[in-house]
Amino acid sequence: MLPLKGEELKEKIVNKTAKVSVIGLGYVGLPLAIEIAKAGFSVVGIDVDREKIGKIRSKNSYIPDVTEEDLARAVSEKKLVATGDYKVLKEVDIVSICVPTPLSKTREPDISYIITATSEVSKCLHQGQLIILESTTFPGTTKDIVLPELEKNNLKVGKDFFLVFSPERVDPGNRKYTIKNTPKVLGGITSECKEIAKIFYQQIVEKIVLVASAQEAEMVKLLENTFRSVNIALVNELALMCDRLGIDIWNVIEAAATKPLGFMPFYPGPGLGGHCIPIDPVYLSWKAKSHGFDSKFIKFAEEINKSMPHYVVRKIIQALNTCKRSLNGSKILILGVAYKEDVGDIRESPALDIVEILCEKGAEVIYNDPYIPKMKIGKREWESLPLNKILLSQADCVVITAAHSCYDYNWIVENARLAVDTRNATKNLLDKGRIIKI
Repeated sequence: MLPLKGEELKEKIVNKTAKVSVIGLGYVGLPLAIEIAKAGFSVVGIDVDREKIGKIRSKNSYIPDVTEEDLARAVSEKKLVATGDYKVLKEVDIVSICVPTPLSKTREPDISYIITATSEVSKCLHQGQLIILESTTFPGTTKDIVLPELEKNNLKVGKDFFLVFSPERVDPGNRKYTIKNTPKVLGGITSECKEIAKIFYQQIVEKIVLVASAQEAEMVKLLENTFRSVNIALVNELALMCDRLGIDIWNVIEAAATKPLGFMPFYPGPGLGGHCIPIDPVYLSWKAKSHGFDSKFIKFAEEINKSMPHYVVRKIIQALNTCKRSLNGSKILILGVAYKEDVGDIRESPALDIVEILCEKGAEVIYNDPYIPKMKIGKREWESLPLNKILLSQADCVVITAAHSCYDYNWIVENARLAVDTRNATKNLLDKGRIIKI
């Protein structure tokens, strides 16, 4: 049976009178806040970015997965308000922490955002609150770092307040699997914590997956993305091998994928990008190293994936050589600098590494990306140029690094002198020898 404070919170959740706060209104936090509001709860979003707060208040969505209509409805109905003031946490019943967990310059886990958010929560912690950490992190963070900070208030976890870890599973741009229909994994510090969190998430998502502890839940997310990282590394290495053997890797994968059992297709590309896959395996290997375990497999996968931008540049040089041109002085048009198709996110994007390498080798680099109007690499800034026949014809080589669905690839190939396709976006097009694939 739940303690008294737990029973009171459970009743509030079931009656939809519980007030919720989401800390961090980025790619994870804002879609979550909207989904919670859709379920009938009142949500206060907290973020240190004043621009995000202003956009929410003006009903202007900056996240592609959040429609203007959904945001406008939530704000107009006062189901969602945004603020930069953590003091509102004193009035809420449930707090979800969705802050970034990047890598430091030395490629070690940076959980400073979690620590800052936890400190602010601790200042406002009161009896009957449920605290949820959704930010991806290494096993032990919830129990060893978040919990001690919260218990400074002389409140007891599982009795006075409740603490769980439930990893975000957001896939930006995915229209099929959303927060609502993606199973929600959660692990609590105590069984009471897990029970309260289960009741809350049951109001929002279709399926709950319970694990034995917060540490297990933390490990689940790292396993998911490490699985993707190492399999992408495998197929990237096979792409390099097939290039040497004169075999089309894309045809090989397509044929292998017809097997109804024992095979899952992964695809090569210019490298890994985004807020999860290039980062999460590093969190895992770092934690393993602190316990005396050397994760050689994960490290090797990272090496292969990080080498892909250099391979893409070599393919660009190969393409230019067919026209007796040098990379030095050539104009290279990059199509899509986002880390994946149909998103406006350049975090860890391999396209940025490709641009940097090309510039170092003396190329003139320009780009087009309808989702990224401006970008900065080091001290240099670029603006996305309008994509037209003139721009394509003036480029010595066009490089497809993000296969946005809005691009007309047949038209692009028809008007480009050369194209290097890193995503198989030009599949089945008649290239007349002008397309080189990785």
